[in-house]
Amino acid sequence: MSPHRRHAMAEKPVRLWVVRGVIGVTFVLFLGRLVQLQLLQGGMYRERAEAQALKRLVVYPPRGVIYDRSGTPLVENAPAFSIVVVPGEFPVERTPLLATLLGIDSVRLRQQLEAALRTMRFTPIRLVRDADFHTIAAVEEHLWQLPGVMVEIEMRRLHRGPARLAHVLGYVREVGPQHLERMGDYYRPGSPIGYTGVEATYEPFLRGEKGYRFVVVNALGQPVAAFRERRYDVPARKGFDLYLSIDARLQAIAEQLLEGHRGAIVALDPQTGEVLALVSKPDYDPEPLNRRDAGSYYLRLLQDPERPLFNRALQSLYPPGSTWKMVVAAAALQDSLITERTHVSCTGGFVYGGRMYRCHHAHGAVNVVQALRVSCNTFFYQLGLRVGLERLSRVGALFGFGHPTGIDLPGESRGVLPTRDYYERRYGKQGWSEGGRLVNLGIGQGELSVTPLQMAVYAAALATGVVRQPHVVRAVVNPYTGELQPLTHAEARLPLRPEVLELLRQGMEEVVNAPGGTAQAARLPGVRVCGKTGTAQNPHGKDHAWFIGFAPRENPRIAFCVMVENAGFGGAVAAPIARQLLEAFFGTLRDSTQVAPSEIAAR
Repeated sequence: MSPHRRHAMAEKPVRLWVVRGVIGVTFVLFLGRLVQLQLLQGGMYRERAEAQALKRLVVYPPRGVIYDRSGTPLVENAPAFSIVVVPGEFPVERTPLLATLLGIDSVRLRQQLEAALRTMRFTPIRLVRDADFHTIAAVEEHLWQLPGVMVEIEMRRLHRGPARLAHVLGYVREVGPQHLERMGDYYRPGSPIGYTGVEATYEPFLRGEKGYRFVVVNALGQPVAAFRERRYDVPARKGFDLYLSIDARLQAIAEQLLEGHRGAIVALDPQTGEVLALVSKPDYDPEPLNRRDAGSYYLRLLQDPERPLFNRALQSLYPPGSTWKMVVAAAALQDSLITERTHVSCTGGFVYGGRMYRCHHAHGAVNVVQALRVSCNTFFYQLGLRVGLERLSRVGALFGFGHPTGIDLPGESRGVLPTRDYYERRYGKQGWSEGGRLVNLGIGQGELSVTPLQMAVYAAALATGVVRQPHVVRAVVNPYTGELQPLTHAEARLPLRPEVLELLRQGMEEVVNAPGGTAQAARLPGVRVCGKTGTAQNPHGKDHAWFIGFAPRENPRIAFCVMVENAGFGGAVAAPIARQLLEAFFGTLRDSTQVAPSEIAAR
């Protein structure tokens, strides 16, 4: 064997061991890395993988249920399906497909998605609410082509009960940009929010507390399973329930009584300020505002010339007409400018400043009670002059005129209670004279304007001697504990002598029950109804009709205002409506509130 061959054979085992050594070291390194990844760092990488496959979904709770005073549900919740998309996960080129499936305009959808990409890239936005079965099935079938698109179960409002209560309950809509900016991080685009009525006023109570659900998602970002058996989910908490002071049966009757008219009815409990019924006509059905076509329905309401969205009970302003005469009489009696024995001769009119101010009849010599009974304008023309502007505006303010009542509903008007400053701002210091203004103010005409709600509060104050803040919510109740949230309502006793109030009440009782009274159509057998008619002059058409009052005279249980636009004399139209309202009240109303009635009544 040659030396070269022997040398080669000697090197072969060495090279073999080198190769084996390299392989062994590599295996050891690989094994060590594997141990490090699997055992030492496995938890960390598993969490990273899970994080990439996880999605946190916001869960919005059911809103609180709204009941009437007897516990009848008025607004509840019903499940509904919504189609949502995460803009940052959705390929914009698939917009035509998604638009076709949803039945919406492709160009508008693309614009919506592109706008969302700039400001809320990874925030889910609702595309369709209350989706029907056909739409849901079509989307589900194509989910594999629609990354970032999901079908979610949400709760929509369901209106029940015998009455519409449109202007009391309000409605829920998708949150707008102004609310997103102002109300923190609770809402996302498409979230429900109360827009009017108690749905808006009590939104912080009704909305509840949102929760979170963690889900495993696929490569398209769509949920496929719950994460770790929902152990890390945060449950949503249902909103607080509202118990209204409204009696749904009385409300339904009031709505029927005003059907076909434009106007308002407000009924209060004069002892508490609780609103028993509040109607504005024309109104609308709030239920379609909870459905998929809510936008088109809302647009029709906005364009309706009858203005059904406008709450005439709180927002519309009218001259009070002769219903104002109790304010004039109170100012004169309180400061002893007249007594119950003071008489004024009415010959059918009153001349002042070379102008004849007419009365509707020649009443002869009348005192204050008789003047209220027959609504003598001549008496109050002269009394307005004697009282003067300062005293008249001061006493009017005591009854709450010129200021919002503070009711727990949005959008209330304050009305106009003219003062010297008001006239000087409007006409200049030399552009008006007090005398002529006072003649008109004496019978509730001129620049003076009030809401039907203010008139109901005024009637309640005449009944009890106390001006109470009206309210439609009787109790806010925690659905988990039954605990009542504290509610406070302002009240102020009228600084009028008892004998002054008694004379006013006597006059109002005779309006309804004495011969010659202007509201005999409101007479109710067995009940001492007190009231006052009024006619609000309307330069644009037929005058408006007022009737306000309370019943019974002793320990009054209801105060009311009926306003009917373009109906002429209050005794002819408004008073008969009030009588039917009182018949329903004294015949059917019973207080059967089931939620801590003694506690609620004590507030």
